[in-house]
Amino acid sequence: MNTRAMFRSWGPSLACAAAGIGLFQWFGNATRGYIPTRSLFWWWGDQWIDPADENQHGLLVLALALWLLWRNLRESAKGQVPGAKNSELNIEPAGQNPGLGVWPPALAMLGGLALHLLGYAVQQTRISIVGLLLFTWGVLALGGGRRWGRAAAFPLVFLVFAVPLDVLDTLGFYLRMGVIKLAVAGAHGVGLAVVRNGTQLLSPHGGYQYDVAAACSGVRSLMALAALSLLVGYLNFRSWGIRLLLLVLCAPYAFAGNVLRIFAVIVAAEWFGQRTGLTVHDWFGFLVFVVVLGLQLATVAFLRSRIGDRGFRKAPPDDAPSVSSGDNPKSQIPNPKWPVAGLVVLAAVAVAFAARWIDARQLSPDVGVYLTADGREPAPLPTFLGTDWIGQKVPVSAVERATLPPDTGYSRENYVAVEDRREQVFVSIVLSGRDRTSIHRPELCLVGQGWTIEGRFRHVFAYPGAAGAVVPATVLRVQHEAVTARGERVRVPSLVAYWFVGRDRVVATHWQRMLWGALDQLRHLQSHRWAYVLVQTGAADGDAAALARLQTVLDQTLPGFEKPPSP
Repeated sequence: MNTRAMFRSWGPSLACAAAGIGLFQWFGNATRGYIPTRSLFWWWGDQWIDPADENQHGLLVLALALWLLWRNLRESAKGQVPGAKNSELNIEPAGQNPGLGVWPPALAMLGGLALHLLGYAVQQTRISIVGLLLFTWGVLALGGGRRWGRAAAFPLVFLVFAVPLDVLDTLGFYLRMGVIKLAVAGAHGVGLAVVRNGTQLLSPHGGYQYDVAAACSGVRSLMALAALSLLVGYLNFRSWGIRLLLLVLCAPYAFAGNVLRIFAVIVAAEWFGQRTGLTVHDWFGFLVFVVVLGLQLATVAFLRSRIGDRGFRKAPPDDAPSVSSGDNPKSQIPNPKWPVAGLVVLAAVAVAFAARWIDARQLSPDVGVYLTADGREPAPLPTFLGTDWIGQKVPVSAVERATLPPDTGYSRENYVAVEDRREQVFVSIVLSGRDRTSIHRPELCLVGQGWTIEGRFRHVFAYPGAAGAVVPATVLRVQHEAVTARGERVRVPSLVAYWFVGRDRVVATHWQRMLWGALDQLRHLQSHRWAYVLVQTGAADGDAAALARLQTVLDQTLPGFEKPPSP
């Protein structure tokens, strides 16, 4: 293909790509709390290089996706179609090339822009990433036709595994508890008397003590293994049923591998002491990855021996220029790609103006908690609760203020019982600003503060003075290590209850808040502020006494900061 023909083919695509890059760079991200950037590319890439996010596998997924695109293009040049069946080869009479046409790529790019606008409006950058991937496929398919469209489809879908997902934190908690229970059961089965206390593993004779961290759930390695499993299936099999089977199998393989990891730690610590157990823990993580990947490859070998499938089939080449697609420089027919490019560029400009208009919208004055006179902060909590409790102001740390958006509001008190200063209840209200990332689940920061989450349950607090009105909450059982006056290390249990207060509802979970917040933003195209309420107290005297203590303090504080919920 000469230069003129290449420009006729790829010129419109380059125009679309330029418009898309500009849009996703300067109007790509509506959430600027934790990662203060407008760029979707920077928001996504930052989480691949930040060790705290545990998404470093994203760089590997990106490299593999680029390699897959190159490989698929190379194979298609040889007349092979990735994953095609006989009925999908579209064999045409000699000299005819059906091409892909301009409308599938056009609809893909317009659909990607629409998805991005949706993600921007509801402040869900992950939706915008899906829009970016769909838009990218349209750009490549418009310029390269069916060959590039086929070659790019799977690599772009594969990049979904590089998208950070908050749901993994919740899934990881339950996986971690399952890993611990099975590993302890296996230790008991071979005669090792290990004691489990939540996520802690203790030796009855004091030889070792471990707190099983979130990384041992296997959920982070599961994402990398899932990507590799799908890749192995794609390269070896045409059937999507078999490819998905390999994807599903990586979950039990990873779970079993991490059970084996914790079991090995227990055995090593029991025989050789805690330091040896820690060494086994550190090195066994890599070994688990190797073992699980080995199991997948063994499964592939078994399936190949049974069905002899392959990932590519021979297909007739469709690289010849198509008059209908505008790739023939001798054709006098106008290139239909340029009108499509013009439409896409105009749509990208319209989305940019819409995003700017959304940014300029004012915060809704409707909020479910009482505010200070200037409307920026939650109403201050009382200092005295009758004669039984005295409040102490708890300042907001500089780290919190630097991390969260500047329009985030705070109100905090630590209440101490007059009769017994050991009885304390911490009450915190964080009020979001325009950015939904102003507030988040406490699970994200409790672990970083040294707490271990051992369990969770739902509870309903009564709202005083309003018949039938209740406040649904999520309650976490947590522990942290403290040192007594004698220098002894003890575990201190606590209960942490939290809920979210919206414009016209109170919800107990982060996901409910995200759902209702997104629906409100879609209906009103306006940011509604949510308040995140957290109460915490010690639970050395049991859950029932701790919950009663929380209710006592809430009876005297709730009417002062939270509007009465509907019965």
